[in-house]
Amino acid sequence: MGPAIGQTLPLALGIAISPVPIIAAVLMLLSPRARTTSVGFLIGWVLGIVIATTVFVLLSQILPGMTEAGSKPILGVIQLLLGTGMLLLAFRQWRGRPGPDDEPHMPKWMQTVDHISFGGAFGLGALLAGVNPKNLLLAASAGATIGSAGLSTGEVTITVAVFTLLAACTVLLPVIGYLVASKSLAGTLDELRVWLSRENAVIMTVLLLVLGVVVIGKGIGSF
Repeated sequence: MGPAIGQTLPLALGIAISPVPIIAAVLMLLSPRARTTSVGFLIGWVLGIVIATTVFVLLSQILPGMTEAGSKPILGVIQLLLGTGMLLLAFRQWRGRPGPDDEPHMPKWMQTVDHISFGGAFGLGALLAGVNPKNLLLAASAGATIGSAGLSTGEVTITVAVFTLLAACTVLLPVIGYLVASKSLAGTLDELRVWLSRENAVIMTVLLLVLGVVVIGKGIGSF
């Protein structure tokens, strides 16, 4: 179980550092309905990560196991495809980055956060976690790693729980912190939002580039 957790740590970090869901959570924490929408978003975010990861754990468990030579060619092909997808997304992020004098382009739905309901925030969190291409690739890679590690059901559950906790921590901590000390965190959260909005493309480019190379390396090692 330990090696599986260790191999998924970089992937969990990749989801955790994703700027868009952090910005969405911060915007909700700065909205008039902060306590309602932020909790809904957090629950959706966590469940989205769990479901996406678990689906790929189950899929990878039905793949053929090791060959007589000790290789896992099908897993290797999947990891190569996932890693290549991350590199392509990194290239797309870099090409789409704003210029020095340009305003960062953020999704239009962020303008509606002030009026979003608990259910809407829940759905948004689930979509950003489980359907967003960047996070889906990372969850798929983590699920494939966990599912192919030969773990028992209990060990798989613990590994997925650890992965989810780490992946969700950058949304979990601001929400809990705000619920405990909302007034003192308001200024800090707004500064974080501005910085993440400006550096979103660069952060995601570097992150996807590094993780893409790591996953491709795992894929090559599976042959």
